[in-house]
Amino acid sequence: MVKESLKILSGGVSQSGVRDHNERLILTVLQRHGPTAGAEIARLTGLSPQTVSIILRKLEKDEILRRGTPLRGKVGKPSIPMELNPEGTLSVGMKIGRRSADLLLIDFTGKPRRQLSTTYDYPLPKAVFGFLESGLETLLSEESKKLQARVCGIGIGTPFELWKWHDLSGVAAENFRSWKDVDFFSEVAKFSDLPVFVVNDATAACHAEHLYGRGAEFRDYFYFFIGSMIGGGVALNGTVFEGNQGNAGSLGAMRTTGPSGESQQLIDTASLFLLEDRLIEAGVDPEILWKKPQDWSSISRYVEPWIGTTAQELAKAALSICAVIDFEAIFIDGAFPPEVREELVARVRRYMANQDKRGLIPPVVEAAAVGDNARGIGAASSPIFRQFLLNTNAGLSRM
Repeated sequence: MVKESLKILSGGVSQSGVRDHNERLILTVLQRHGPTAGAEIARLTGLSPQTVSIILRKLEKDEILRRGTPLRGKVGKPSIPMELNPEGTLSVGMKIGRRSADLLLIDFTGKPRRQLSTTYDYPLPKAVFGFLESGLETLLSEESKKLQARVCGIGIGTPFELWKWHDLSGVAAENFRSWKDVDFFSEVAKFSDLPVFVVNDATAACHAEHLYGRGAEFRDYFYFFIGSMIGGGVALNGTVFEGNQGNAGSLGAMRTTGPSGESQQLIDTASLFLLEDRLIEAGVDPEILWKKPQDWSSISRYVEPWIGTTAQELAKAALSICAVIDFEAIFIDGAFPPEVREELVARVRRYMANQDKRGLIPPVVEAAAVGDNARGIGAASSPIFRQFLLNTNAGLSRM
């Protein structure tokens, strides 16, 4: 499956004047494969060895790439692979959640260098951008001037139509609805001249899994991320497909049926806010769901039934999704401890085994690898992805 997903990375051209495309192509190969020798890069991309050599020298000179550990064969000189230089570029990402916000600084390989978090009752614009402004200064002040200059942008992962995402009333509701008129780019420009990239939070999480998790294992897959609300992401032809409006994979809006036969959305039946409500009803402080590091052992009696209900809903949704696109795999991740994710995946597999699958080729159901931090890492990866890597679905998104 890995080999199949790499076919779409070929198609480089050796003429002058298209260096940007070819640089992205080579960087994408190195991002997916890890350290790779020039001859192998030429084979994978279809570029001439000379073109590859010229580009590698330029990227090394710019400190975007660095030389890896020499690989010694049985005969001849050792092969020297090239690899991404973690400090070749840095990027900032902010995840805006219903109960918390995370701010990260990641390196070129997706590894967080520093991270800040805050919690709130509701994410009002003034508080969120205030956190970003002060947090950005804190993150960058701890880096050298050279590395500060290598920060390529700010990615913001936010829920779709955030202004509808509340149950407030009165003045508080009016303040929250102000999100509808917020221009993220103008707000950030008040305190930073870094380029800004806004992406759906669940799509951002899918980007994180695709780049730094298990995404290379499959060419086409659907990705679920369960936070306060449930969302998703779509990977086609070996890259994440965002859609015309940047809202592809919005499976929270998928129709489902409530306990009394009423029409509902998946967001109403498979989201963490349902578990939060159960804790509140039982007199348990729901803050435990959002504290880090995560430890849900004390609330297992409430988590267990939530997993059962959510797994049934995900099993039905997964098969409906695969009736539209023949996905190889379904990935599941969320804002919960790894052991909860593993149990949820196991339950979804069992429920899917008993579903009516006539006319369908069932996908494999897998646990994603990035975890709770996926939305923040994915948001931070957006400036890197858009400026350094190749988007093989770019043409599809504009159609």
